[in-house]
Amino acid sequence: MNTTRILIKAGRTESQYWKDLWRYRELFYFLAWRDILVRYKQTVIGIAWALLRPFLAMIVSTVVFGNLAKLPSEGVPYPILVFAAMLPWQFFASSLTECSLSLINSSHLISKVYFPRLIVPVSSVIVSFVDFLISGIILLGLMAWYDFVPDWRILTLPFFILIAFAVAIGGGLWLGALNVKYRDFRHIVPFLVQFGFYISPVAYSSSVISPKWRLLYSLNPMVGVIDGFRWAILSGQSKLYLPGFILSTGLASLLLASGIWYFRKTERTFADVI
Repeated sequence: MNTTRILIKAGRTESQYWKDLWRYRELFYFLAWRDILVRYKQTVIGIAWALLRPFLAMIVSTVVFGNLAKLPSEGVPYPILVFAAMLPWQFFASSLTECSLSLINSSHLISKVYFPRLIVPVSSVIVSFVDFLISGIILLGLMAWYDFVPDWRILTLPFFILIAFAVAIGGGLWLGALNVKYRDFRHIVPFLVQFGFYISPVAYSSSVISPKWRLLYSLNPMVGVIDGFRWAILSGQSKLYLPGFILSTGLASLLLASGIWYFRKTERTFADVI
């Protein structure tokens, strides 16, 4: 009688972890699709919320900072200036919020079956990126309305999107892992998002910051992301502060690396404490 021998080798799961991410690649799709359906289930206008939220935020920012405060617009229509920054900011803010709750919301999966837990928060970022792509329709509409045509720099936009991904995933992994152990973070994240909006150049240009504080201001990695988006979209009207951009990009890379490290360090305890 033939028998099958199963060898369980210590440390094998760890060594195969990154290969398992590829083996479970279809789970990215299923979790992301599930989250999209849940987000817009039983809503009247459905996925159009991905257009309405940034559009209303752009109108408010334009009225308050453009019309009332009279802040400079770098030679472009103020709505385009704002929305070029609103796109990456909404992507980051949504990713941070969804990632922080993703592990808790998937506790029934995490406590029962094995799969690389990294898939859960990253799939949340994918959902936010879908909203990002839909929101881009508004930017195209604004460009058509104001007869604004970007130049060759628009081809560099994918590079800045990658940096936005690094910041979103890095921050999301930290908050997602911390929220499993310390549920206080579900209350802290909305405050971080709201505070971050005001210390990031979303509703205004980075040029309003005094040159002596510009490098310190760039310690916020979203400054480099937003300035990069504007540099790529605004046809040379926006200037890229290179020292600050390099600093922000380096911090984005550090945030991603440290987020993966901390997530992997605490991952094995998720099923026990979630």
